[in-house]
Amino acid sequence: MLLPRQLVPELRVPTLAHGEFNLASDAPEHFTLIVFYRGLHCPVCLKYLRELGTLLPEYERRGTKVIAISSDIPERAQEMARKVGTENLRFGHSLPLAMARQWGLYISSSRGKTSINIEEPSLFSEPGVFLVRPDGTLYYSAVQTMPFARPLFSELLQAIDFAITKNYPARGEYDGPL
Repeated sequence: MLLPRQLVPELRVPTLAHGEFNLASDAPEHFTLIVFYRGLHCPVCLKYLRELGTLLPEYERRGTKVIAISSDIPERAQEMARKVGTENLRFGHSLPLAMARQWGLYISSSRGKTSINIEEPSLFSEPGVFLVRPDGTLYYSAVQTMPFARPLFSELLQAIDFAITKNYPARGEYDGPL
C-alpha cells in the first residue's frame, strides 16, 4: 500500500509524442497528476479523459503536470489519444502490469468485447488517480476496482487550490500501531 508523504514507486513509460516519461525527472512546480486508465476498450475512460483534456490548462496554471497512462500497446494508445482529441495531454503507454501492481492498481482479465465492440486486452489495470509532489512523495490517491464513480477533475482542481494556498499536508500517512 502506498502511503502519503512516502516515496512512490519508480514510474517510467514511453509516451506517444513526448519521449519517455520519467516521474523522477518530471519537475512540476507543485504536482504531477497521474491518471491511470483502463485502455482503448473503455468508454468510461474516453469520457473521463475528454473531461481532463478540457481542464488541462487549469492544471497547468496551478503548476501541475498531467499524464494519462495505460498498459495499452502504442497503437491502441494512439487511437485513444485520437478519440480524446486533446493535443497537449501526454499519453503514456505500455505500462508493465507488475509496475501497475506496485502502484496499487487492481488488475482485471478480459471479458471479450466491450459495449463499444472493442476487445479488452487479456489483462489490464483498473483506474487510479495520483497527485505526486516534485520530491516524489505521494500527496493524493484514488484507486478503483471498477471503471465508474471516479474522482471529478473539477473537484481535484479545487483541492489543489486549497492544498497550495493553505500549505495543506498530505493526509493518511500514519502507519503505526493501532
